[in-house]
Amino acid sequence: MTAAQAISWTESNQAYLVDEFARIRQLLVAGAEARLETPRSAGHTFGIDRVTDLFGLSAFERHVLLLCAGVEMDSKLAALCGEAQGSPQRTYASFGLAMATHPDAHWTALMPDSPLRRFHLIEMETAHGLTGAPLRIDERVLHYLAGLNVLDEKLRSLVEACPFPHWIAESHAATAARAARLVEKEAVLHLCGDDAQGQQDVATAAAQASGRQLFVLRAGDLPVSGPDLDQILALWRREARLLSAILLIQCNSSGITSPARFLMERLAAPFFASSREPIRLDRELLRLSVEKPPAAEQSRLWRRALAGKRTRRVPLDSLSEQFRLSARTIFSTAAAAEPNHLWSICRDLTRPRLEDLAQRIVPSAGWEDLVLPELQIQILRQIASQVRHRLKVHENWGFSSKGRRGLGLSTLFAGESGTGKTLAAEVLAHDLELDLYRIDLSAVVSKYIGETEKNLKQVFDAAEEGGVLLLFDEADALFGKRSDVKDSHDRYANIEVGYLLQRIEAYQGLAVLTTNLKSALDRSFQRRLRFTVNFPFPDATQREAIWKRIFPTKTPTEGLDARKLSQLNVAGGTIRNIALNAAFLAAETGGPLRMAHLLEAARLESQKLERSLSEAEIRGWV
Repeated sequence: MTAAQAISWTESNQAYLVDEFARIRQLLVAGAEARLETPRSAGHTFGIDRVTDLFGLSAFERHVLLLCAGVEMDSKLAALCGEAQGSPQRTYASFGLAMATHPDAHWTALMPDSPLRRFHLIEMETAHGLTGAPLRIDERVLHYLAGLNVLDEKLRSLVEACPFPHWIAESHAATAARAARLVEKEAVLHLCGDDAQGQQDVATAAAQASGRQLFVLRAGDLPVSGPDLDQILALWRREARLLSAILLIQCNSSGITSPARFLMERLAAPFFASSREPIRLDRELLRLSVEKPPAAEQSRLWRRALAGKRTRRVPLDSLSEQFRLSARTIFSTAAAAEPNHLWSICRDLTRPRLEDLAQRIVPSAGWEDLVLPELQIQILRQIASQVRHRLKVHENWGFSSKGRRGLGLSTLFAGESGTGKTLAAEVLAHDLELDLYRIDLSAVVSKYIGETEKNLKQVFDAAEEGGVLLLFDEADALFGKRSDVKDSHDRYANIEVGYLLQRIEAYQGLAVLTTNLKSALDRSFQRRLRFTVNFPFPDATQREAIWKRIFPTKTPTEGLDARKLSQLNVAGGTIRNIALNAAFLAAETGGPLRMAHLLEAARLESQKLERSLSEAEIRGWV
C-alpha cells in the first residue's frame, strides 16, 4: 500500500465510521424496528469489518462494538444514549440499550466466553447488573477501528517486534522454510540448541513466510502472579489476531520457568518456544534443532559480511574454526570492526563466564621459554598445527562427514610436578591467541549428587563458544579410574567419570589435562585422547638451559654460573621458585642478584620440600 493509498483508506475508514454512528443515532431514536441498512464499504475492508472477521462477531456483536465506539467518538450519540436510558448522566452503552436497538439481538453475546468479552474487545462493570452495566470499548480496539494498528501499550514492556534477518545462515534458512510449513498447520514449535540469536532468526523468517509478524517475549520478564499472567494471555490472544502476529517465548539457559510454562500450556497454536536444552509441556511440541552454524558455513558468512573490505591477511578459516558465533553476531561484528582486529574482538565476545569454576590466566610465555626434548617440542607444535588447520581437514577434506565425535583436541600432559606441563599449556594458548582457563577442581567437584556434572556442563558449554584452552590441572582427581560399585557413592562417582568421558569426546575445542600420575587415569579416557605428551624430569643440560632463561632481561645479576646452578637436581618449577625468592633477597640488599642469594633461596626451598641439599649440588656456588 502506497502512502497515498494509506491516506485514502484512512479517510474512507473515518467516513465509514461516521456513517455507522449516524445509523446508530437513528436507531436510538426510532428503535430496532427501523431496520436501517448498514453503510456500504465501497470495496474496502474497514477496521470494524476486519474486527468482525478476525473475531467472528455476529451482526449484533458488531452493533454492540460500534455502539461502544460511538460513545467515545461521537458526542451526539453519547447524549442520545443518556436520553434513551432516562438520564443525561448515563452516556454509556449497555447490553440492554444494544438489545433494544438491534433486531437480531441474542443473549450469548453477554456470555463471558463470547468474542466481545473473551478477547477483551469491551469491558463491563458487572456491579450494575448484566443488561444495565456500563460497557466500555478497550482503547486498543478503539484505535484499531480508527485505523491505528499498533501493539497494546500494556504489552510493550514485555514483547518486542523482530525485523526480518537479512543475515540468516543457510542452514537456518532451510529450517525456517520447514518451520513456516508447520506454522501453517497450527503447530507449536520448539527451537532447541545453542544459537539463541539463530533461533530468533529462524522464527522471524518462518513468521514472515507465513504472513505473520514475530514478537519475542523473554521468559525471565514474565510476572509471577496468576492474575497478571491471565491478563497477558488474554491480551496476546487479541494481539495475535489484530497484528497477525506470532509469539516466540525465549527460555534462558536455566530452563523453562513456571510463568513461561503456564503461558505455553494455554496459548493458542501456533507459537514458538526456544531454549538451549529440550523442554517438555503437557501438549505436543515439534522440536527443530537450531545450533550455531558449522565452521565452513561461518567462513562463508564472514566472507559475505566482509565483502568490500580488505581481508587478505585475515585468517577467516581459523576464525571460523576457533569461534562459534551466530550469523547475526558475525554480521554485526564485521560491520563495526576493522578486519585486522576481528580475532581479538571475537575472543572478547566469546569469553566465557567461568569466574566461579575456573581461573583465567593471561598467557605470555612463548616457545623460547620451553626447555624440553625435541620430541616433546615437535608434538606440542603438532598440536598447535592441528588447531590451525581443523577447518581444512574436518570440513574441506570431509572428515567431519564421518561424524563430529572425536574431532576435538583433548591432550594429556603427564610428568612430575614442575616439569613444565602448565607452562606448555600457556605457550600453546599464547601461540594460538586463546584464553587459558585453569579449571578449579575444588569448585567443580561437589559431594552433592548431580552437582559435579552440572558444574562440568557449565564449563564445557561456555568453552564451546570458542577462543578457549581448557586446562584441567591434576586431572587424575577428576578423571580417575572407575571402581567396582560397593555403595551409592561409588555408583555416582562412576557416573561422573562416565559423563566426563562423553563430554571430553564431544568437545570440539582444545582441552589439556595434566597429571603427575598417569596410571591413575581411567583407561577409557586415555583412549579418547588425541595426544599424550610425557614431560621428563630435566637432565643437567636442560636444567642449565632453564637457568639461563629464568631471569628476565631487566633483572640485575652478577657472577651467575648456569653450569654450576644446573648441578641442583630439581625440576623447572622449583628452579623458578628459587630464582624468584633469590630476586627478593637481592632486592632487600639493594644490589644485584648473586650466587649467594640463590644459595639461600635454594636452602629455603629445600626446607619446604623436606629434602636436604647435597654438597655436590651446591659445590662452587659461593
